[in-house]
Amino acid sequence: MAERPQNLQALFAAAKERKRELESSLETNSDSYRDKVNETIAQFEECQKLIRELSLFSSNEGVEDIATADLQYDCTAKDLVQRSSGPDREAVLRRALTQYEKYLMRLDEYDLLSPDNKKLHERYLENPSAFTLASMNDAAARRQVKVARFREEKELKQKLENDDDTTRQLYLAEINLYTHQTFQALDLISQELSMLSQMRNAPPQPENTGQDDPRKQDNRDKTGYSERLDPPVSQLLKGGKLGPLLSKDGKPLQPFTLTDRRTQLREGVFRPGHNLPTMTIEEYLEEERKRGGIIQGGNQNEVREIDEDDMEKADEETMKARAWDEFKEENPRGSGNTLNRG
Repeated sequence: MAERPQNLQALFAAAKERKRELESSLETNSDSYRDKVNETIAQFEECQKLIRELSLFSSNEGVEDIATADLQYDCTAKDLVQRSSGPDREAVLRRALTQYEKYLMRLDEYDLLSPDNKKLHERYLENPSAFTLASMNDAAARRQVKVARFREEKELKQKLENDDDTTRQLYLAEINLYTHQTFQALDLISQELSMLSQMRNAPPQPENTGQDDPRKQDNRDKTGYSERLDPPVSQLLKGGKLGPLLSKDGKPLQPFTLTDRRTQLREGVFRPGHNLPTMTIEEYLEEERKRGGIIQGGNQNEVREIDEDDMEKADEETMKARAWDEFKEENPRGSGNTLNRG
């Protein structure tokens, strides 16, 4: 096997580093992001060109015959091709499908597909255009499959973080992770291609001039009578009037008021969103006192003292106290509570 040049290692490492940066980027709709995606794809394609020239992979060899340092070159920018932009979205997806298919065929030749992934690959080869991980008509099944594959992907990523494994085991774990993500990508691409096909084959929509829309019909006759109970918004904004304010000659057709709207808006720029107070608390209390909203008078909690020399008043208070005592004896506390009795 030919000796690997140093530039392949450096080029592949730089491409993988740029790919990690793109995966963690938040601005996925900017032109700079799309340019970086295309540049990274070009770097991976250059790596694939060098790999073919060096014949690092051969269908006549087994996975045991592949050098440990060469296993990493099996994971390229298939997912980035799917994210690339172009005028023909279907052509971009077809290009990504070709990359995924080559990747899966190479793994199948080296017997690197797990039993579950091998079954998924066979299902894909039977009908690539209709491949799905779960039936599109069964939302519960799709959700269950999505949750299960999310957990599997999480476990695969945890294996990559295990420093106890050897370099070869880490590369094989990385291949398993990319294979897992490949089948998810094939599912999404199949759905997107199906939608593009439906959009392309859909009959053209007839132009709607609004004649059949009762909301756009003018129900007013020549006399100005209308069956509408609510006037249109344009009429409400014009003070209930319809039509232009001025004629072509500049003659006023409706009464209107000129307001300095620009000054009003400029003064309200730095105003808070809530209404500010117009008077202090003392001013408000004074205003309430003037309107009679504040009761003024002596202390109503004062206890009047009884003149001991006034025998009639003393007897009256004594009889009143006795009557109150008798009432409490006849009506003990809680006797009126008939709902919570035991």
